[in-house]
Amino acid sequence: MASISVYLFFCVAAFFNCLYFTIGEYDETDKLALLKIKAEVTDPLGVMSSWNDTLHFCNWDGVNCGRKHQRVTILDLSSSKLTGTISPFVGNLSFLTKLDLQNNSFTGIIPSAIGRLHRLQSLLLNNNLIGGQIPSNISGCSSLTVLYAGDNKLMGDIPSELASLSYLNIISLADNSYTGKIPSFFGNLTSLSQLYLAGNNFDGMIPDSLGKLRHLTALTLGMNNLSGIVPSSIFNLSSMTALDLGQNELEGYLPSHLGNTLPQLKFLSVYSNQLTGLIPASISNSSNLQILQLDGNFLQGQIPSLQKLEKIVNLDFAHNFLGNGVNADLDFVSTLGNATVLQEFDISGNNFRGNIPKHICNFSMISYLQFETNKIGGQLPSCIENLANLQVFSVKGNQLDGVIPEGLGKLRTLSRLDLSGNKFSGSIPFSIGNLSQLTILYLSENNLEGNIPFTLGKCRNLQDLNISVNNLSGRIPIQLLSLSSLSIALDLHQNRLSGSLPAEIGQLTSLGTLDLGENMFSGVIPSSLASCIGLERLYLDGNDFQGAISDNLQTLKGLTVLDLSRNNFSGNVPNFLASLQLQMLNLSYNDFQGEVPSVGVFRNATAVSVVGNRKLCGGITEFKLPKCDHNISQVKNSGHRTRLILSILFAFVGVALVVGLVLLYKGRKTKRRALRDPVNFLQVSYQNLQKATNGFSEENLIGCGAFGTVYKGVLDPGSKTLVAIKVFNLEIQGGFKSFMAECEVLRNIKHRNLVKVITACSGVDQQGKNFKALVYEYMVNKSLDDWLHPISELDETRKSMGKLNCFQRFGIAVDVAFAIDYLHHQCDVSIIHCDLKPSNVLLDDEMVAHVSDFGMARLLSKDAISSYSNQSSSVGVRGTIGYTPPEYGLGNKMSTYGDVYSFGILVLEMFTGRRPTDSKWNKGKSLHGVVKETLSKEVLTEILDPLLLEDIVREETDSGLIMEAVISILRIALLCSADLPRERLYMSDVANRLSSIRNGLVEARFLEGKASFETPE
Repeated sequence: MASISVYLFFCVAAFFNCLYFTIGEYDETDKLALLKIKAEVTDPLGVMSSWNDTLHFCNWDGVNCGRKHQRVTILDLSSSKLTGTISPFVGNLSFLTKLDLQNNSFTGIIPSAIGRLHRLQSLLLNNNLIGGQIPSNISGCSSLTVLYAGDNKLMGDIPSELASLSYLNIISLADNSYTGKIPSFFGNLTSLSQLYLAGNNFDGMIPDSLGKLRHLTALTLGMNNLSGIVPSSIFNLSSMTALDLGQNELEGYLPSHLGNTLPQLKFLSVYSNQLTGLIPASISNSSNLQILQLDGNFLQGQIPSLQKLEKIVNLDFAHNFLGNGVNADLDFVSTLGNATVLQEFDISGNNFRGNIPKHICNFSMISYLQFETNKIGGQLPSCIENLANLQVFSVKGNQLDGVIPEGLGKLRTLSRLDLSGNKFSGSIPFSIGNLSQLTILYLSENNLEGNIPFTLGKCRNLQDLNISVNNLSGRIPIQLLSLSSLSIALDLHQNRLSGSLPAEIGQLTSLGTLDLGENMFSGVIPSSLASCIGLERLYLDGNDFQGAISDNLQTLKGLTVLDLSRNNFSGNVPNFLASLQLQMLNLSYNDFQGEVPSVGVFRNATAVSVVGNRKLCGGITEFKLPKCDHNISQVKNSGHRTRLILSILFAFVGVALVVGLVLLYKGRKTKRRALRDPVNFLQVSYQNLQKATNGFSEENLIGCGAFGTVYKGVLDPGSKTLVAIKVFNLEIQGGFKSFMAECEVLRNIKHRNLVKVITACSGVDQQGKNFKALVYEYMVNKSLDDWLHPISELDETRKSMGKLNCFQRFGIAVDVAFAIDYLHHQCDVSIIHCDLKPSNVLLDDEMVAHVSDFGMARLLSKDAISSYSNQSSSVGVRGTIGYTPPEYGLGNKMSTYGDVYSFGILVLEMFTGRRPTDSKWNKGKSLHGVVKETLSKEVLTEILDPLLLEDIVREETDSGLIMEAVISILRIALLCSADLPRERLYMSDVANRLSSIRNGLVEARFLEGKASFETPE
């Protein structure tokens, strides 16, 4: 009996000994695999610093192991700024169920070793720089349910081996470089519920097989090159809630049964295609519709009854051929009587006639109302004053007449008002001065008369004012010139304004464009104009100004366009004009005399006009001016032949000028617009930049991005002014596209809170390879991220920077808000930034914030302003995890609401000091949720940045007042970062609210008075 017991003991001991060594072997396998993965990664944030022998690998950051065994089941290194390649050793983590590497900068390819992970359920590789193809042996991942590989550089064909992954539920391959046809095998993946393929280069037709996916809820194929007719089976998938086919070349009709077969549909986008025919009457039966985008097609006829669309939030019928040009065209508006949550409504660019129906006054939630470019006549209904939430109202380019209603002054939330290009008469209502949130006011090209109301001086947030091409008279009111907020343009050209230019013009220090052309102004240019250091375009043409050009104007270093033509200016042409970065200079038809400079802008005859000044001489030969001869007697003794030749020459020039003036008058608007929009950058060479950066040395390196590297340098050794030089890596796929895209964005923007591009370089390097670079103004105080999250407190540069105080944080929030509002609503082409985060907010020497990095930005049409109805980008996660809105991950397209979400998270981070990806936010928590919960419990001090709390205590201003301001700002940030886009604020509203809070606090600080802050509901 004893011998049996001994035998059993040794058997059990042998079993556990074998088990120990087996577990130890697997334990070592996973550890070695993780270390191999780390070896191929550059980790600037030190996320993998814990990956060493001081801890068991199951306790390493980003690593989770199973409870029953010490095997790696989850590897999460998302949003960590990692670069490098994905090691093939990842295939040795055989128990892995989730691999999350999204939102980094991984390059290379997806290793084929992925195919060994047969337990893998979620493969998340979104938003990297991964190229090549998905390996064919991915079929070995037989348990895979979620595949996210969007926003990378994947190319070629989608591997047919995906067809064997029968458990696949979500596939996102959006924003890559796939070509060819959409595979028909997707139709065999019967478990598929979401398919995101937008933003690629697919062509051909949509496969019929997709119509077999009976569980499909979301299908996004937007922004491809698809053509042909949409298979009718797609419109029969009754489970569909989101269908995006926008921005393709699809043809045909919307099926008449559309609303009957898609009862669950919430989102329908077919914008920017070639669809024709009528809008089906059945559309109203899709009673769950919230977003309906039909803009940018060839749809025609009347819009049917929309009576059942009670949940509709956004309606966009813009840029079609809708309407029959009869007075009944707008009758459909009355069928929307139950659409009580309608917020955005756009019918611009159609053929609608008739009067604006009074039913629009019942849309109490409406914030965006646009009827541009139709044939709508009559008067504005006076009941429009009831739309208390209206933020954007545009009816430009119609046939509206009568007077502008006084009731518009009651729309206290209005931020953009555009009544231009109509037949409005009478005077500008004084009540417009009550619109304290107004940032843009366009009343140009009407028949308005009388004086400019002085009450406009009360619009303290006004940034852009255009009341040109009217019959306004009198003087410029002094109150208008006190608006320090005017930063984009003050355009008063082609009126009958008179008098001298007030000295108060110097208060507009941030103004970018001043246009006073074609009026009756007189006198000299006030010296105070030199204080308008933000001026980039100055038009004084067609007036009666006189006197010499003061040398004080040489302070206008940013001036690119100067038009002084057709006045009575005299004296010499100032030499300082040659030192400015002018792209257009018009001095014609004045009384200038003396020698014309031959340097600077004067070397470019196409950029300068000096005709009509008979006393000028010299200059380059293209000006065809007489040589400057300082010997008077020699001039008097000139021969008869010379005088005869000159007489004939001047006669010929005179005739040519008369003809030219006639043509100039006829094409005046076109030419003025062209002169106002110079887009060409001054070019510099590769050699210039190489010298400026000391050979692109490592000492000059200040940052790396997805498509390039940023250096600091000095272009002009004489000035020693630092610049930031972004060199694009053209060998990376998408590098050239990124350069062109960034140039396209930068040509459309100009704002004090956006980083300013100085010049561009397009040439070849010393090896003969293509070279592209952009040169920006240098921001000495680095990025907001550097201030909020210093890498090391021992860093000398960081120590010298100090800490962000509460007033600096308020100011930065306001600066960024105004910058994003400008991108969304005030550019000729509306822009979505798509990657707003602290590292993309740069600070100058006065701690003024400048939004930077437009590598991911998307341009919209001019009419596509802040709405789901006008989204440009394709579906797929784009941007940085933590700042990217949740709807992008669910397949919705890029929208300005996405930037609003990112801004909200950024502000929460500014005041809490915590990143949205902080490891503290686990177990379902988020930065938004924690702040919201903290505010509800009134224990704000538990969540605020300790440095901010210290500063609040030190402030001499009432700390309770500052805390009240912080609470108000956090509540605004919570509204911005709401999960549902329709619950977020409009960016213009955000900017105005934050500005009001900041200004009230500053006033209280200096006047030691009391201030109250408007807290959003």
